[in-house]
Amino acid sequence: MEHNKNLWTFIPKTSSYLGIIFVLVAILTYLKFWVGIAGFVLFAFLVLFNIRSVYNRRKEVTKYIENLTFHIDTATKDTLLNFPLPLVVLEMDGTIIWYNPPSRDIFGGKDHLEKAISNFVEELELNNAHRKDHPKITKEITINERTFNVLGNLVKVEKKSDKGEFILMLYFLDTTESVHLKKSYMEEKNCIGLIVLDNYDDLMQSSEDGTRPQLLAEIEKKIQSWMGYTGGIIRKFERDKYLFVFEYKYLKEFEEKKFEILDTVKEISVGNKIPVTLSIGFGINGKSINENFSYATSCIDIALGRGGDHVVIRDEENFSFFGGKTRELEKRTRVKARVIAYALRELIDQSSEVMVMGHENCDIDSLGSALGICRMVKNKEKEAYIVLNSSNPTIENLLLKIEKNPEYQGIFLRSGEALDRINKKTLLVVVDTHRPSFTENPELLKYTDQIVVIDHHRRGADYIQDAVLTYQETYASSACEMITEILQYVEEKVKLTPLEAEALYAGIVVDTKNFTFKTGVRTFEAASFLRRQGVDTVSVKQLFQNDIKTYINVSNVVKSAEILNDRIAVSICPSNIKNAQLISAQAADQLLSLMGISAAFVLSDLGSQVVISGRSLGDINVQMILEKLGGGGHLSVAGAQLEGISIENALEKLKCAIIEYTEEINAENA
Repeated sequence: MEHNKNLWTFIPKTSSYLGIIFVLVAILTYLKFWVGIAGFVLFAFLVLFNIRSVYNRRKEVTKYIENLTFHIDTATKDTLLNFPLPLVVLEMDGTIIWYNPPSRDIFGGKDHLEKAISNFVEELELNNAHRKDHPKITKEITINERTFNVLGNLVKVEKKSDKGEFILMLYFLDTTESVHLKKSYMEEKNCIGLIVLDNYDDLMQSSEDGTRPQLLAEIEKKIQSWMGYTGGIIRKFERDKYLFVFEYKYLKEFEEKKFEILDTVKEISVGNKIPVTLSIGFGINGKSINENFSYATSCIDIALGRGGDHVVIRDEENFSFFGGKTRELEKRTRVKARVIAYALRELIDQSSEVMVMGHENCDIDSLGSALGICRMVKNKEKEAYIVLNSSNPTIENLLLKIEKNPEYQGIFLRSGEALDRINKKTLLVVVDTHRPSFTENPELLKYTDQIVVIDHHRRGADYIQDAVLTYQETYASSACEMITEILQYVEEKVKLTPLEAEALYAGIVVDTKNFTFKTGVRTFEAASFLRRQGVDTVSVKQLFQNDIKTYINVSNVVKSAEILNDRIAVSICPSNIKNAQLISAQAADQLLSLMGISAAFVLSDLGSQVVISGRSLGDINVQMILEKLGGGGHLSVAGAQLEGISIENALEKLKCAIIEYTEEINAENA
């Protein structure tokens, strides 16, 4: 029927012409009868001639189509039999019903007719191949150490079988050479590394004159020995910096060995009284060598911002971290604090006004350091504001004191008010955080180019990159300690109000847990300066007093703790408790007082998010554990916020992070 329909496309439509002739002959017959009779005879001849012509034309067209179909079928069969690529035809259940000779070769010469394709290719999944909305499949597989790109499509058959109305044709394209070429290309790509000696000045000061050259030579020998087998280039371009260029394939080997150079250099003992530590940054997969060098530079900034003794790898926008197992070493020199103070003074002088912004859920360290910045600004006779959206129990007592003091009238701005006031000449000082997403209002960062960051936390990958001035020292106990040092250099005889001095002192007390954790010489020096400024230690103590109900809640959280690995305590703060976040932090501190406990984590459900407070005595790096959950902080004090998750799921994620961290440490120590 299909052929008959198509035939008429080749046959002229003469019926309309014959109809016209018939009408004309009829008219002629009406006018002259005998002439009309002759016309009808001729018309009959035309009709017979037309019928014969159509019949002959149809025979010719039919014969042509039949011959064409025969040639196409023959070509199709010949193509299938002599197809140069491996071709396999399957039933929909995966049974092989036909294959050509090249396909036998890739399967090791075995006969695979009427056998399941999964017997030969386990990687090939046909789960969706039977669906009409998935008519084609594409997959890369490996057979006998050769790589194939498998292309497949469904073909509808005329006669349905009990296995369906479709068959599947698979074409195997050998891509082994291109895969090897791609692998070689990736392995031979250049990788730029920067190595920085973290504590060069301290090492030199702690060593005798005669041993310093030997110490530096030993460090360089260890570094050369570590990377010598790569065939790369390493050059010392500053007294404490090395440039390292090598092939990408060796970076994976470094990762597998957990960058043992970090531990190797710590074993150096050539008269030095403090251990040698390195910070290493790698830049890979940039568009150019210069971009890889830029990546490596940013990695060094992050590594140093995390306290040194770190390896940071940047692969375009992705970061990887290794090391960071040791405590930060306090730096004895105040040169950097003085330089930062002078630069900050210049920025304040050039600005129209100053806004100070801490992190979300403001704590005493954030608020105290903000008040310290405001004192600098007011002494320069400039307007200063603190961006604060809401109060919380940790700062409530201090806020009450501030609100009662007329000197601080109108000092606080909400986010909306700050957005209305800010302009390009506004100096925005971010304290106690360096992550845009953690600030009180990240939108403010977009409306000024004058941004200063002052923070004491280990640097994460998502730091504020466009700051004109960054002062980030992980050795510092708190942001309040850093601000206290800067205050002493901004002007010769700085005078703080008792409230400002108490706020700064309280920030140090809280972050050091009453001068227990991360407390160095400079911490006591800062506290001593504040004491001379009129700090009432009893008044500071009263800022943190708990009522009996809070104390009972903290005790209940401690009581319900679960002990993991005989040294890690994990507990949950009930969601129906008021000030759950404050209680969680205090409970985590209390858990560390238990014998045998080296680290503690307490979770609190705030409705839209679960907050985790982590504390450690230093043996366990809680910052590295909570960083796996998107958090951060210090080796001994850290936190994390998990959005849109239940407290049970958050607990499970935390336990997985602890297990992962423990396995990594065990593998490194093995």
